[in-house]
Amino acid sequence: MTKTAPVCVFDSGMGGLTVTHAIKRLMPNEPIVYFGDTAHLPYGDKSKETLVRYCLEIVDEFLSRGAKAIVVACNSATSNAWDEIVERVGDKAMVFNVIDPVVNKVAYELHSKIGLIATQATVNSRFYNKKLRKLNKHIKLSSLATPLLVPIIEEGLAKSDICKITLEHYLRHKNLQGIDALILGCTHYPIIYDSINNFYNGKVKIIDSPTIVAHDILYQLKKNNLYNDTGEITEDLFFVSDYTKHFESMAKKFFGRKIQLKQLSLS
Repeated sequence: MTKTAPVCVFDSGMGGLTVTHAIKRLMPNEPIVYFGDTAHLPYGDKSKETLVRYCLEIVDEFLSRGAKAIVVACNSATSNAWDEIVERVGDKAMVFNVIDPVVNKVAYELHSKIGLIATQATVNSRFYNKKLRKLNKHIKLSSLATPLLVPIIEEGLAKSDICKITLEHYLRHKNLQGIDALILGCTHYPIIYDSINNFYNGKVKIIDSPTIVAHDILYQLKKNNLYNDTGEITEDLFFVSDYTKHFESMAKKFFGRKIQLKQLSLS
């Protein structure tokens, strides 16, 4: 591992761009390799065995590209394949997920009841519940699977009436009543952050996962002398397993420039 080696990020689709954007904003010199597994989207309705297989294929690709850090920017992947990913990577690269930094932060804040909206795979895994309970058994975590949100966002309908109606339907659910904070347990959901915040009129704290994760990555890279402070900047690479025009358009909006998007099929 060298300072100028890439930070590799993957997600089922465009949701991981929220994390990638936060990383680039905080660490502009870090070269990024991004992979959106759009051919297998969404991950939220897949079995654990299938998710493990997808993730290990992606991790192997990143290792072949000399990754110094691998960021699992998908809650479904993290909650179902984390142990297998860590075992596969070993000491070849640093590995990060999007759940641990968030749990480590909220566990020590003054919350009595936290809500979690996420995919069915993440909710079923109870990964958040187990992690949070280890740190603070007094906080109540109430989870709700919100499976329609990822396909709506991926279809470019984040600002549509369909999204608004679906979102309100979920947020009015009994599981989320009386919460004082809400974890967006999917990296797609920060794309609709404003809509969620407007629903609660600012009375519920919305946990901004990408920023929390990016700061954790920065801290760990510096701690391990892998932060790219050389001034050497290389081109960021963006790959998808199935090309979509909307993905390219969304990537451009995130980064304020045209992204060269390439299709990459894994075995």
